[in-house]
Amino acid sequence: MKTLNQHYTLSNGTKMPKIGFGTWQIKPGEQTYNAVTQALKHGYRHIDTAQGYQNERSVGEAIRDSKIPRSEIFVTSKLESHIKDYQGALEAFEKTMIELNLEYLDLFIIHAPWPWNEMGKDCKEGNIQAYKALEKVYKDGRVRAIGVSNFNPEDLQNIIDNTSIVPHVNQIGYFIGIDQKATIAFCQKHNIFVEAYSPLGIGYLLKNETIQTIAKKYDVTPAQLCIRWCLEKGTAPLPKSVTESRIIENTHVDFTIKEEDMKVLDEIKGDPRRWS
Repeated sequence: MKTLNQHYTLSNGTKMPKIGFGTWQIKPGEQTYNAVTQALKHGYRHIDTAQGYQNERSVGEAIRDSKIPRSEIFVTSKLESHIKDYQGALEAFEKTMIELNLEYLDLFIIHAPWPWNEMGKDCKEGNIQAYKALEKVYKDGRVRAIGVSNFNPEDLQNIIDNTSIVPHVNQIGYFIGIDQKATIAFCQKHNIFVEAYSPLGIGYLLKNETIQTIAKKYDVTPAQLCIRWCLEKGTAPLPKSVTESRIIENTHVDFTIKEEDMKVLDEIKGDPRRWS
């Protein structure tokens, strides 16, 4: 079975396709609609969006127009990072459901532990209140799973200590060159599944000579190698593209990276988004 058609099982039994299609930085309207349409056409059944991307409406339209049964598509959206209160989170969820125009969500997560324009701000109490709103919509049956994004162990512990449902998912930036060992170890300990956004390091990884050399060894592209690396780590990568050929390319990851090559890739250090 192709990796694209395989699933992970979250702690509550919900099945999530192993590879998702990310829509960050895809313009709302025609560009998002076309990209999601192509992704669904070529086998993706896991679509990731967010309130902050401002393209939920286009994502929803593409999903509905695909005529693929809703039950076959795993859809994620995210609560905007600055919303740190219970009522505000509930209202934002309602807005998401209106924008997507879907009967339910598969996964709804807090986008970040702090507002993007105040990274590092202490929002512990606000995160508790926002997460309790997620718990409500989950218990009401409107969401199949809930979680967080960009949360480190301290942020996660705050949620675990002060709410009733351990997050099913933590979506983090995870790719060759970045060290997320502490967060991943914490998530594994508490059975929190890790999704890997920006598996290509926003494209910068594709220029790395070591990655290019190993990709040639397997007769794959650097992008395919980077996506496979995330899968070998047991995470769900969320590659993004607006080009049909690359959307297709990113699904062809049915190979295994040898242990010795994983070790070489693991030795690459530094956030690739900062490489020159």
